[in-house]
Amino acid sequence: MSIQPAQSANVLWFLPTHGDGRYLATAHGGRSVDLAYLTQVAKAADQLGYYGVLLPTGRSCEDSWVVASAVAPQTKNLRYLVAVRPGLQSPSVAARMAATLDRITDGRLLINVVTGGDPMENKGDGIFTAHDQRYDLTREFLDVWKSLLAGETVNYQGKHIQIEDGRLFYPPVQKPHPPLYFGGSSDAGIGVAADLVDTYLTWGEPPADVAGKLSVVGAAAAARGRRLDYGIRLHVIVRETNEEAWDAARDLIRYVDDDIIATAQKTFSRMDSVGQRRMADLHGGNRDKLEVSPNLWAGVGLVRGGAGTALVGDGETVAQRMREYMALGIGTFIMSGYPHLEEAYRFAELVLPRLKLNHPIKSFGTEGNEGPFGERIANHHAPAKAHAAS
Repeated sequence: MSIQPAQSANVLWFLPTHGDGRYLATAHGGRSVDLAYLTQVAKAADQLGYYGVLLPTGRSCEDSWVVASAVAPQTKNLRYLVAVRPGLQSPSVAARMAATLDRITDGRLLINVVTGGDPMENKGDGIFTAHDQRYDLTREFLDVWKSLLAGETVNYQGKHIQIEDGRLFYPPVQKPHPPLYFGGSSDAGIGVAADLVDTYLTWGEPPADVAGKLSVVGAAAAARGRRLDYGIRLHVIVRETNEEAWDAARDLIRYVDDDIIATAQKTFSRMDSVGQRRMADLHGGNRDKLEVSPNLWAGVGLVRGGAGTALVGDGETVAQRMREYMALGIGTFIMSGYPHLEEAYRFAELVLPRLKLNHPIKSFGTEGNEGPFGERIANHHAPAKAHAAS
């Protein structure tokens, strides 16, 4: 299956509802996830021109729906990628929640369909279904969810879900429903993506691995007469020089020792997620071989589940690596960096102006900038105009 290159992209940032800080795996330099800080990050992302923000889900996080509802009114254009959890939520309740949040944000809701997760955490949430059964349940969930948001009265008898006279009285703003994002690397997950979602997401693997995965997913979608969009989830460490960026990467894990790595990898090994296994295989728990592809660094994955790789470099280097993913068909980038407030600014200043985007971004010190920028020299002279990014 030939996937067309993405000519332009949407770039989202991340709301760190599970915590934030200057370093990984330590409380040193850590920040609380109170509403004031999360609002700061969201308002910065909104002002800087990011397309949206991803809110993570799970018991290590504040609830994504509650946080999105609290923060969204403080922003104007920012979209919110919030998770539905088949098996944890009723599809009818999830449909009402989606319609409501879409309405109160005037159509700024995006839906992240989360099927996987840590089996131990799933049991704590009352989910005891096996891996492939969870994807069967997801199919049934999305069948009902999509029908309700499309305005249908639903009577459904499935293996996992039964609905009688299901209805949604208040429709969403986006028709027929807010866009569906989904990631799954297993055969069962790829089948769900090919049948039911709008944008297929992958974690930040080397470009050759991403190309192979997208080829399989694209062929599966084409066999069903469908065409998907594609996105990638990555961290980023960007500085004005490559040397500074690599120094920052090493500094991020300065408190990560072998015992911490071993503990984290043991936890990841019990998971039944194919995507998580692919992430772990990139570094094998070995901190000496972390650049797994040019400027793609797997240090985050030593201790963090899910997205475990970061693009590292100066602005043009990071932009070039992103263009390589765009050439494979990636049109959505979901980025994050530590701390999330500062890195949102660095990435917006150093990288976003170098990319062709589908959404306007803030101008930094260019001829079109309105208002003050930079500090006056000797309290009088304006600083020189910045050169436009190439």
